[in-house]
Amino acid sequence: MIALLDLGTNALLDRFASPDPTPGGGSASALAGATGAALVAMVCAMTKTRTGSEAERERLTAALGWAREAGSRLRALVDEDAAAYDAVMVAYRLPKSSEEEKAVRKEAVARAMSGAIAVPLRTAEACLVVLRAASEGSAHGNPNATSDARTAGALAWAGLLGAAENVRINLGPGADPLEGIVERLEALLREGQSQFAALGLPS
Repeated sequence: MIALLDLGTNALLDRFASPDPTPGGGSASALAGATGAALVAMVCAMTKTRTGSEAERERLTAALGWAREAGSRLRALVDEDAAAYDAVMVAYRLPKSSEEEKAVRKEAVARAMSGAIAVPLRTAEACLVVLRAASEGSAHGNPNATSDARTAGALAWAGLLGAAENVRINLGPGADPLEGIVERLEALLREGQSQFAALGLPS
């Protein structure tokens, strides 16, 4: 099966627009974060920094590493999210005529829902890394690229919020929540809000 990001842009957007449940919001969140990561990588890789200091260059180099690593993860998560939700649908389609079949189905649904929670949580974590990189790019990068850094941060924040919504909806009946998942998600959102505010963008 062809990877979603190997499709042309129009074809990918058509896949999102189709009535099929996947790719859905989780994949779109990962794509938003990956786009932000690519954009902030450009900002951090620019030769010119805000003040031209060596310390500033070091901070941008570090942020470039964060953006590239998180961006790579987010690109993979575009497909991983679709696969995770497809697994949930397969589990719900299992037969439930007998008590044995019901037990097998219940276990399969719980296992699939755990995956559908874990994947968008990883997306949220990676988007937060991109937000941190965007804050560094905005504060220390080429002043002419400030809008690019802020755009990257806005995309990463959108990805984080979208991923959080996917975690929440999958924490419903039939899920097998990971320990401390709600607390972890809230912590990610709090830091994400702080990083987003540091970019100087309106909430």
